[in-house]
Amino acid sequence: MNDQIVKEGKTIAIISYITVIGTFIAFIMNQNKQNYFASFHIRQAIGIFMIGILINFLMRFTHFEWLDLMLGIGILILWVIGLIGAIQGQEKPVPFLGDQFQEWFRNIH
Repeated sequence: MNDQIVKEGKTIAIISYITVIGTFIAFIMNQNKQNYFASFHIRQAIGIFMIGILINFLMRFTHFEWLDLMLGIGILILWVIGLIGAIQGQEKPVPFLGDQFQEWFRNIH
């Protein structure tokens, strides 16, 4: 990927990982620029937050606190990996579902 594209989209990419509101703000900021690097990380962040919400919802109906804790830690690890990738200017999908996030949210630019 072109270093200029990464440089221009890095701030938006980092913002996308700072809460769901940050993801929404990054999405709005990227609408005019349509920077590919920023779009990549916005899709990753949306996927991580959506999986986190899904796990949170499902765990409300179970009584396996240890499982809830382990999945929560897993989501936190995915978030940290994504954020570090954005900071370092890397376009590397998060483990397990990162490629799927790119496919599922491919229309997000």
